[in-house]
Amino acid sequence: MPENYQIRLKELEGEKKPREKLIKYGPDILKNHELLSIILNTGYKGLNVLELSRMIIKDYGSKAIAYEKNVGRLMQTLGIPQVKACQIVATFELGKRFFLEDKGRIPTIKDPEDVYKYLSDMRKLQKENFRGLYLNTRNKLIHDEVISIGSLNLSVVHPREIFRPAIEYGAAAIVLAHNHPSGDPEPSSDDTRFTQQVVEVGKIMGIDVLDHLVIGEGSYVSLRERGMMEIL
Repeated sequence: MPENYQIRLKELEGEKKPREKLIKYGPDILKNHELLSIILNTGYKGLNVLELSRMIIKDYGSKAIAYEKNVGRLMQTLGIPQVKACQIVATFELGKRFFLEDKGRIPTIKDPEDVYKYLSDMRKLQKENFRGLYLNTRNKLIHDEVISIGSLNLSVVHPREIFRPAIEYGAAAIVLAHNHPSGDPEPSSDDTRFTQQVVEVGKIMGIDVLDHLVIGEGSYVSLRERGMMEIL
């Protein structure tokens, strides 16, 4: 078999196809990209639906895509058509609504380690993600927002993009995080300067910016723990 030969979905044995596996064994046995392929149903631009689903989850990150609400950003970042972007947003939104009915399962964010564990999917992302975790007065997570994705330049991220979800969801505090695909979590001077500016805006608005984590492949840096949050 040639090395560049790719098995198309229709060439798989019946019980290896996601839909058939779901019918025969139930959903628990399916991997995330297989479940997504059932929703998307068809491939796009030379990729079968399994390949497309695997690419989407790998490039975006499982938690990031689960909380993505911006159809246009999905289309632009992943190069997928509007219909498929809408299917993804609607599917995960429906899942979150059912999940959040069980209030006991809402994560509590008390320290940087909690943030790092919750955002574990960001450790190996090949693209830079900038995320905002929005908390209530008891440090319960009430919203997870993908603020920016791709080649990240924090200097062009406007504070309104950070604080708009805080106002919309009635958040009392925010934790920011972004990843370094290089694997090195050491904050840049731009990271520090940007964070200090956001902290100042938060003081004016009465919304605490508790921390900003820079996430690498196997470790993280908390700007709060480093004493880099406040303007001296």
